[in-house]
Amino acid sequence: MTCRALIAALTVFVLSGCTTITGTATWPGAKLERAVLTEADFPPGVRFERISRNPGEGDNANSPPPMLSRPQGCTDGLTRDIAATAERGPGSASEYIVAYDGARMIITVLTWSLDLERLAATAARCAEYETYFDEGDPGIAMTTTPLPVDRSDALAYQQTMHLQGDQSSVFFSFENVGSMAVFGIAFPTPDPSIPVKGSLPQTFLDITAKQAERAEAV
Repeated sequence: MTCRALIAALTVFVLSGCTTITGTATWPGAKLERAVLTEADFPPGVRFERISRNPGEGDNANSPPPMLSRPQGCTDGLTRDIAATAERGPGSASEYIVAYDGARMIITVLTWSLDLERLAATAARCAEYETYFDEGDPGIAMTTTPLPVDRSDALAYQQTMHLQGDQSSVFFSFENVGSMAVFGIAFPTPDPSIPVKGSLPQTFLDITAKQAERAEAV
């Protein structure tokens, strides 16, 4: 099994459970549009792309199932927590990708609040777990480690795979901002074609903080 396969399995649900704005923005879509960072908010050379989704597309459409885990449900636990309480429909959420040389991030802004207590409980339950494709497979050790953040209503985690002496991490951030919320995931992705370098987790935490500040200001 490759790191790419595991990361794909870890993030099956990250882009699920939300529908982005289509058509003319109306309330709460108009507020959402004002709350989302744009390409102009990033240094020249950083790659920025809004994500458009089919409003009729079901959750997890065309996605592979998550890997199994011990304890059960840890592979996709954080993102299932989001999907369980997600609001649907036009104007409920907006997503974008922002990429630096060294960091690729997917940021989602919501017009509803996250259940941070539930997310924190899942992260604690899955602080150490094993993941595998089949019951007979040897487990791969995983850890979920809290990251320090300055804002009181924010959570951030580093989820790391430990495989044959090597480590590979992804990073998560969750925050409520008034009646809205921001969550994101970041991957360590070198890309020399991008002239602006980013480092994880710092670049990711800086961007999610900036996004939260923008949402708070609208």
